[in-house]
Amino acid sequence: MHFLDQAKIYIRSGAGGPGAVSFRREKFIEYGGPDGGEGGKGGDIIFEAVPGLNTLIDFRYTQHFRAPRGKGGSGSNRTGAGGEDLVIKVPVGTQILADDEDRTLLADLTEEGQRLVFLKGGDGGRGNASYKTSTNRAPRQHGTGWPGEELWVWLRLKLLADVGLIGLPNAGKSTLLNRTTNAVAKVGAYPFTTLRPQLGVVQHKGREFVLADIPGLIEGAAEGAGIGDRFLGHVERTKVLLHLVDAAGEDPVEAYQVVRGELEAYGAGLEDKPEVVALSRADLVDEEQLAEVRTALSEVCGSEPWVISAATGDGVEALLDALIDRLGAPQEKIEEASTEADWSPL
Repeated sequence: MHFLDQAKIYIRSGAGGPGAVSFRREKFIEYGGPDGGEGGKGGDIIFEAVPGLNTLIDFRYTQHFRAPRGKGGSGSNRTGAGGEDLVIKVPVGTQILADDEDRTLLADLTEEGQRLVFLKGGDGGRGNASYKTSTNRAPRQHGTGWPGEELWVWLRLKLLADVGLIGLPNAGKSTLLNRTTNAVAKVGAYPFTTLRPQLGVVQHKGREFVLADIPGLIEGAAEGAGIGDRFLGHVERTKVLLHLVDAAGEDPVEAYQVVRGELEAYGAGLEDKPEVVALSRADLVDEEQLAEVRTALSEVCGSEPWVISAATGDGVEALLDALIDRLGAPQEKIEEASTEADWSPL
């Protein structure tokens, strides 16, 4: 399945059905009078965040969504049937943006099962029975029904993950993702082997958390260099950033500073997120050189970096322990503990 995190779609809610012009005509009943019913309401446009989706690829092939209109009213004061609501299913983490220069945020679907009535269908038109007055006993006018709403919108997906993997290309991010999860990310000895975000679920010591790997950043990514910084939106919602620095690189300290500079240029609070720094590919350098790099990097980042080798697995267990400590207790357990503390038999 191809990954797509942006799509432009056209949506239109259903128009209301027309009211009826009808008169009651029955044998032995004089002056039956008007009995035209009202039209039915048009269908709504509803967005729903559903599990099991992590791409907007379906919206590349289906870009127009129109809810059906309401049915017309009929005699005997019968109201027309309402149009069926059109439910558009999107991945959790989808944002709905206006089609303007600023891409104004209209809605953000961040919870599984969240539903939003985005466009309401038009009301049905009045039947001629509703126009009857003491001076107008046989009205023939009726309402044609109110039109629905229509809009072009952008859908933008920001994946929901607990930990976001960042770093320069070839820092070992995909290798770590494959080592710690069931993901099968492409690994190669050349830059930008990762062209789209990858997700994996880490299971470690009875805990689970979602790890997101995004394409590597290079200097000038904020201005569009390389793949650019468009995929940084997928780590905006993460709780912790895992910054991998290649221990075998030419200048690990500069590599760390380049990525931090791109985070600050991007903004959105990424530069303020909790960060765990790790020296990767430690198996490719000797201990003396590794000690020098570790000391130099700790002075820049303000903490002792973890040393790992995703290829051999060395140091990965300790790194996962540190990530779990940063993530804290699961939200479910926190809620259960607070509930139990409030309960009392008295």
